[in-house]
Parts: sequence; C-alpha cells; structure tokens
Amino acid sequence: MTYDSDIAIVGGGLNGPALALPLAQAGFSVSVIDALPAQDRHAGDFDGRAYALAHASMRLLDRIGIWQQIEAHAQPMLEIKVSDGHAGAGPSPLGLHFDHAEIEEGPMGYMMEDRHLRGAFLDAMDAQAQITQVSGRRVVAQETSATGAVLTLDTGETHRTRLIVGCDGRGSGTAARAGITRTGWDYGQTALVCAIEHELPHNGVAHQFFMPEGPLAILPLVGNRSSIVWSETHDNAAALTALDEAGYMAALRPRFGDFLGEIALAGKRFSYPLALTIADRFVDERLALVGDAAHGMHPIAGQGLNAGLRDIGALVQVLREARRRGEDMASPMVLARYQSWRRFDTASLAMATDLTNKLFSNDNPLLRLGRDIGMGVVNAIPSMRRTMIREAAGLTGDLPDLMRG
Repeated sequence: MTYDSDIAIVGGGLNGPALALPLAQAGFSVSVIDALPAQDRHAGDFDGRAYALAHASMRLLDRIGIWQQIEAHAQPMLEIKVSDGHAGAGPSPLGLHFDHAEIEEGPMGYMMEDRHLRGAFLDAMDAQAQITQVSGRRVVAQETSATGAVLTLDTGETHRTRLIVGCDGRGSGTAARAGITRTGWDYGQTALVCAIEHELPHNGVAHQFFMPEGPLAILPLVGNRSSIVWSETHDNAAALTALDEAGYMAALRPRFGDFLGEIALAGKRFSYPLALTIADRFVDERLALVGDAAHGMHPIAGQGLNAGLRDIGALVQVLREARRRGEDMASPMVLARYQSWRRFDTASLAMATDLTNKLFSNDNPLLRLGRDIGMGVVNAIPSMRRTMIREAAGLTGDLPDLMRG
C-alpha cells in the first residue's frame, strides 16, 4: 500500500494537535482531519472556556514546544481548598487545604484559557512540515487490514495510512465504525460553565465546593477572573440556562459567596450533560483511541484534558519505541502495550471521580458527617496531604517520558 501519512488523526480539537506535534517531531508523517473549517478553528475571542492543566501536563506541553508560547497566559494554581456545605450557608469548617509549597516541583497546575491553548497548537501545526491538516472534512468510513487503513471523507476522497487515531470525542465515530462499544451512565447532572470577573484577587487559589446537587469549582484565571464549573441536576440546570444574565448571576451569588467581593459574568455561558463513558477497548486493528474518544469522566477533579495528555504521552512513547525496535508500529502487539498502560490508570481515575461525586452529591447527614471527618483527618496528616497534592499535580503513577522532569 502507498500511504498518504504514517498516522491519521481524526479530530482536531485539543488532543489531536497535542498528539500530532510530538509524533511529527519524532519523524512520523501525520495527517489531522477535522470537520471544522480552518477559520472556525482559528477563532480567538475570549468566550470563558478554560482548562486545568496539571503540572505533569505542563511538562508535556513544554517538551513539545507549546508551553513557551502560552506561559504568559497561564495562571498558576498555588492552593486548592475543598469544602462541603449548602448554598448560602457557607462551607463546613472541616475540609482539605493543599498548598504547592509542600512539594518541590512548583505549582500543582495551571489554568489556561481555551483560546490561547488552541491558538498555540494551531500555530505550531502550521509551522510543522510533517503535519498535513485537512479541515472542513468529515470521515464517513474506514477500512483496516493487515497492511494499512483507508479513511473515506465526505467529499469521496480517500486517505491511506498505517495507523488511525481517534481524537474525536465522547461520541467518537472512529470508535463506532470499529465496533467498539462503551460502558457508562448518566450522572443526572449538567455542568454550567462560564467565567466570572471579581472585585478581589484570587491569589492563585482554586476552590471546590460540594453541594447536595453537585460540586461548584471556582478556578483562578489570569487577572481578577475565575472559571466556573457548576454542576446541577438536569432540571435545575435547564431552568438556570433559561435565565437572563441578571437571573443567572442572582442564582450563582449565594453559591459563590462574597469572599472575592462583587462578581459579574465575563464571556459566554455553556452547559453540557455529565456522564461516565469509557470505551470497552482502546485499540482495534490499526486503530487507537485517545482522550474523550477513549474515556469521558465527571469534571469533579478537572482531569479530563490531563488524562488525554497522559494517553498522548503513552502512545507517542510506545510508537517511538516500536519503530526503534524495527516493529510494525500499528501491529496488535504494539497497540496492546498502549492499551495495557492506559486502561488501569483510566479505570482508577474514573472510579475515583465516580465515587467522589456519588459520596458528595447528596444531603445524607451521616454521609456528610463521615466525609467531613474524613477530609479533616487527611488534612491533619502531612504525608497523606502531600500524596494527594502530588496526585492533583499528576506526578504519581507510571508517567510517560514526555511528562517526566
């Protein structure tokens, strides 16, 4: 077979470019196929979307040359405060307090606006000769064999490659066309996402406030702004989404509190239903899944993008090592190494986020007492606290080379 690229990545959101760049830097020829037209992907207006990048994820971005372009727009997360309570009643006095000063590596993570991260990825791909971008085209069919794979686009064009990587989100067409089923469930919650301007400085402190209907995350952005991820029941969220800006802010204020002074909406409002969805396998014949195409979790710990970047680090390492050994990089044995590396870590993270959400998203007084005491105990034991800080920073487990110091 004559190949158009060594690796064809389906999906050009964040995981697609984040994978394409280190593969191209390693000498692979890469195609990135995305349904959005190029001008839509390059739109750079502030819209309130932002991501929490763990310290280990920052390392990967640094290694692939992206961090240098976005560091000035990154807000370090110096502390994380976790508490339990009711809207308008304030948090429980027992909670968790993580301080980056307890670890040697630096900030636990960084908050980064979508427009800066996406723009840096696109600029880097434009400058990389080993990457071919196919924008405004949708993959409608795929065929794989022992010698390669063929993608058919909605224009009727075909693209021949050695390996397909699905980076096309929770509703991954790449996975569906390969017959890969999914396991998961609806949480009965919707995430309301926006950015807030506030009167007082946040000092790099991130807050996670657990309420019976779902958690509220207040995550610091550059300047006197914070990103909000507010989980509510589907019915409550639908009613809140229907409100005008004044009504929306009136509902948010008692949940947010007054510790940052007066607050106002900055940018657009978004919402999306929350569910757990994990692909029953991450690989198939000449095919691998990365990021949300492989696993979608509750945003309770802000690990969605970080888990995808771990996938990327692992897949790049597996493919580079296979080529160094002279193996067919898309053989079942090679792809099985990627799957075995990422399945356990993904399952562990999914179970942790699922259990935490179920434990805290209720108003059972016995559970409330137990979880408050539990947080207080962890907070009082330095070794346990440091372990959780390192977990939050993404510094534990079997890290890919791209995420090592």
